[in-house]
Amino acid sequence: MGTGRLYMAVAVSGFRRFATYRTATAAGVFTNTVFGLILAYTYLALWQERPHLGGYDQAEALTYVWLSQSLHMTVAAMGGGGFEDELIERIRNGDIAIDLYRPADLQTWWLAVDLGRAAFHFVGRGVVPLVFGMLVFDLAVPTRPATWLAFFVAVVLGVVVSYGIRYLVVLSAFWLLDGAGVAQLAWLSGIFFSGMLLPLNVFPGTLGEIARALPWSALLQLPADVFLGKRTGVDLLTTYAFQAAWATALLATGRLLQTVATRRVVVQGG
Repeated sequence: MGTGRLYMAVAVSGFRRFATYRTATAAGVFTNTVFGLILAYTYLALWQERPHLGGYDQAEALTYVWLSQSLHMTVAAMGGGGFEDELIERIRNGDIAIDLYRPADLQTWWLAVDLGRAAFHFVGRGVVPLVFGMLVFDLAVPTRPATWLAFFVAVVLGVVVSYGIRYLVVLSAFWLLDGAGVAQLAWLSGIFFSGMLLPLNVFPGTLGEIARALPWSALLQLPADVFLGKRTGVDLLTTYAFQAAWATALLATGRLLQTVATRRVVVQGG
């Protein structure tokens, strides 16, 4: 099997694996829908007091709510639910040594797994909340196929950025043995700086500039802006470049840290 076919098979396997958890998926869809309603009515009250807050009108703000609820599992904005727990456990109990002997790259293997997971959640957890929001509220849904395609590309790049962050979190377990503390810090940062609770465009002054420059903005804020038509032409290319730059930097850092970590495993006799 060629390398490309191998990782494609791993991604498909990841999709099928998460597709087996039908009850958990249904519960997740229900939860996302309920939280979507809570946030939507909160946004309605806020935007009635501050119309065009963050550069969004009311319909765009409501669309942002339902997009964030539809995408947060796809891009794993809150962490968890993906490969992290499993790989941390394999590092803790020493099974990672078996993975390192396999004729496949460790980082790419788990990236393929995560892409399969994301693809399932995009369909299984993303469609119903967004459709529900469209039925209940007046949303600003794009009508041009090109906008949907641009949005899909932004989501894929956001998933890769998310994976890069979470892979670094996992690698910390080589030194900390657990990694739970680092994971919690990363996930709290993801909730706040991805724009899941409130669009980053609303953040004032320096805080807003810092938040928009961090990698977590590539997870939800930028795909949402593409969906809403806020980024087209040169701005769209700049958005992709920002996401790709963070993805490259995070994956490269993960590769370097993985090299250091696997040397540590050899030294410890793992």
